[in-house]
Amino acid sequence: MKAILSGNEAIARGAYEYGVKVATAYPGTPSTEILENLSGYRGIKSSWSPNEKVALEVGFGASLGGSRVLVAMKHVGVNVAADPFMTLPYTGVGGGLVLVSADDPGMHSSQNEQDNRFFARMAKIPLLEPSDSQECKDCVGAALEISEQFDTPVMLRTTTRVSHSRGVVQEGEVNSPPAKDYHKQKEKYVMLPGFARLRHPLVEKRLKKLRTFAETTSLNRVEWSEKKIGVIAAGAAYQYVKEALPDASVLKLGFSFPLPEKMIRQFSSEVETLFVVEELEPFFEEQLKAMGLAVKGKELFSPLGELSPEIVASNIKGISREIIIPGKEVGELPARPPIPCPGCSHRGAFYVLRRMKLRVTGDIGCYTLGALPPLEAMDTCLCMGASIGTAFGMERADPEASQKTVAVIGDSTFFHSGITPLLDIVYNGGETTVLILDNSTTAMTGHQDHPGTGRTLQGERAVRVELESLVRGLGVKRVFTADPLDMEGLRERLEEELQAPEPSVIIARQPCVLLLKEKRAPLRVKDALCSGCKLCLRLGCPAMSLYMPEVKEGWEEEKKEKVAIEAAMCAGCKLCAQLCPQEAIVEKTGPAG
Repeated sequence: MKAILSGNEAIARGAYEYGVKVATAYPGTPSTEILENLSGYRGIKSSWSPNEKVALEVGFGASLGGSRVLVAMKHVGVNVAADPFMTLPYTGVGGGLVLVSADDPGMHSSQNEQDNRFFARMAKIPLLEPSDSQECKDCVGAALEISEQFDTPVMLRTTTRVSHSRGVVQEGEVNSPPAKDYHKQKEKYVMLPGFARLRHPLVEKRLKKLRTFAETTSLNRVEWSEKKIGVIAAGAAYQYVKEALPDASVLKLGFSFPLPEKMIRQFSSEVETLFVVEELEPFFEEQLKAMGLAVKGKELFSPLGELSPEIVASNIKGISREIIIPGKEVGELPARPPIPCPGCSHRGAFYVLRRMKLRVTGDIGCYTLGALPPLEAMDTCLCMGASIGTAFGMERADPEASQKTVAVIGDSTFFHSGITPLLDIVYNGGETTVLILDNSTTAMTGHQDHPGTGRTLQGERAVRVELESLVRGLGVKRVFTADPLDMEGLRERLEEELQAPEPSVIIARQPCVLLLKEKRAPLRVKDALCSGCKLCLRLGCPAMSLYMPEVKEGWEEEKKEKVAIEAAMCAGCKLCAQLCPQEAIVEKTGPAG
């Protein structure tokens, strides 16, 4: 049976077909849909973990217990999981263990553009790179078999384009090998220095065996055509090369670390000019040049952003392939920067923070948009959980900073990695104020559950961790709940806590507007009362716009832009009404429209 699947859906299908029994992840674009789809397959225990480190550790335990395991995360999630990840090659596995790293060239939804192929090389584990949906499914099976054959975790690296593009996939039967028995082996699984020193040589021996395997696996193949141009490529870059250079000979790498050196040398000897086409870093190119091969790569291609067939054709053959956009003959499309949804409670919180002229250390989530116009209230955004530690660092550099700095973090991000820096503040006698924007979901990646929602990935009821109790358990005495839609009340609470001589946590709680069960009444503007002051527009709500009202002849000097509210978009949060000095914004009566 054939189906049209995205790369992420195909990975989930592959996990199902090839006998994965345990799957863990923390949601992060472009990897999120893998676990969401896996949760629908019977016989697989799929779960969201509080963060990627925990996800990999749970996966390790399940592997030792004999199950085949898949752990998924976006590229920066591997940073969080790096501690167990770098030691797993020493311990090896029980059941096959595949780590999916979904990289994000172009930073469509990420704070950096790191190339995680280097993680596989640093850990000395096999790296597989599918280039389409069918290969995504097949590579899961291959990775599990390689993992068990060589007693090692395997990294399956995708990119945003491969994760989200769709293609035809041949679905197969479920082939689930029996679970392995657990055997107590302290020399293998207890990484005391004495045992670890014995395991490291085994990692090096395994790497030699993997180099031999790379020469014979069908995951690497040569596609011969004209030999004037030879190209080495993997993943999405392979697809771009095939489209842009249909007459070129291509060495396609599906098993891309360790490299098949003999195959590469043979391919290089038979083509006139050798190119390597890869996104981001010169991962292949540096290794090829270390082999002494003459190859062209980053001298032609930027290490920034995504490639495309147009870029490949232009940079290798000098062919300019114009991209035609229907209905747009001249210039570029207008920019559409991301903004919070209409009715988002974060908007009120950031408006208050900006009006108070505070330093705001930010974090990863929907609320990161608070850094953009017109709110422009966020000063920093480094990584998950960094807002709290950054604010405390400012306080350590200048004790008075605690009275003018607020750390802002979401509920899911707080569970992910905000607990430990808050504990640091308490332990070291800090006075930092933390504002947890609790919208009761992991919103930016598509409304996934977390320990504070009371539900698991598979829809089962779970213990709901109460933020107030958790924060008090860390030693914070000043813990308050506020309504971010009550801007004056939030401002007063912030002013009081910024003056407190000890740590404070304010939990600004409103459910994500997209998950509201009962819709609020939309608002409208009374034209006769609107003075055109535009104060309400400083909220940046997309439901609001300006228009020029008609005036009677001879009264043109009275002509002034006024505000209108699109009722179909308005979520009825009433933030704008709180700002209107004329009280011109009221609830709309009658049908929307």
